[in-house]
Amino acid sequence: MPPRRQLLEEGWTIEPEDLEHISPYLTEHINRLGEYSTHELGIRPQSYDPKLDVDFTPLREADPAAAGFGQAA
Repeated sequence: MPPRRQLLEEGWTIEPEDLEHISPYLTEHINRLGEYSTHELGIRPQSYDPKLDVDFTPLREADPAAAGFGQAA
């Protein structure tokens, strides 16, 4: 049984202000949303270039068996 319910069943009165001091969720020194720099918001990105300079040369031979990959050790 959660401690709060047990205390209530024993006849204790629990006020919300009391729970502020024992809450396991500490928020005093925590920034849940993080800290973000906003000075980059005014920087305009470079325009998009749809032509990519990509080298599509195969890294190895097309037939793995020809390169020795199909042989057992």
